[in-house]
Amino acid sequence: MDVNGAGAPVAAAVGVAGTLLSALLTQRAAARGRRREQERAERAERVRARAREDEERRACYVALNTASRQYLAALTDHLYALARAEDPRAVRQRLTEARDLHRDVYAEAQVRLPDPVLALAGEVTRALGTAYGRLRRLDDGVPRPGDSLDAVRAEIDALWERLRELRGGMRADLGAPRAPRPGPPGTGRPLRR
Repeated sequence: MDVNGAGAPVAAAVGVAGTLLSALLTQRAAARGRRREQERAERAERVRARAREDEERRACYVALNTASRQYLAALTDHLYALARAEDPRAVRQRLTEARDLHRDVYAEAQVRLPDPVLALAGEVTRALGTAYGRLRRLDDGVPRPGDSLDAVRAEIDALWERLRELRGGMRADLGAPRAPRPGPPGTGRPLRR
C-alpha cells in the first residue's frame, strides 16, 4: 500500500477542514469583536445618560436652592416692612414673584428628586407656605390666633436652618463633601443664612 497515495486525501481533507475552520474561527472572532464593541458603545451611552441625569438633577438642585433662598429672603423683607410699618407694596410684589418661582421649581423637583431629598424639600416648602400665610394674614389685617410678627420671625429663623439641611441633603445626593458651617472669624459660631 502506498502511504503517499493514502495520505494525499487525508492531507487534502485536513487542508479543507483547516480552511473551513479558519473561516469559522475568523467569523466567530469578528462576531465577538462586534459584540464587544456593541457592549462598549452601550456602556458609553449609559455613562453619558447617567452624566446627563446627574447634570439635570444638579441643575434642579441649584434652581430649588436658589428659589427657596429667594422666597425666604422675600418673606424676611416683607416681615421687616411690616415691622417698620412701611408701605409693603414693593416687597409684596417681590414676595409674590418669589413664591410663584418657588412653586414652579418645586413642581419640577417633585418629578426629579430622589425620595429622601424630596421629603426635605417638601418640609421646607410647607414651612415656607405657612410663613407666607401668616405674613399675608398680618399684612391684610386678618390674623388668626397665634399669628404675630414674632411668630413669623421665629419661623423664618427655623427656615434658614431647614434650608441648610435641604442643601446638605442635596449635596450628599450629589456626592459632594459636607461643607463646613462658617462663622465670624474668631467666634467659632455659625453665621446666619
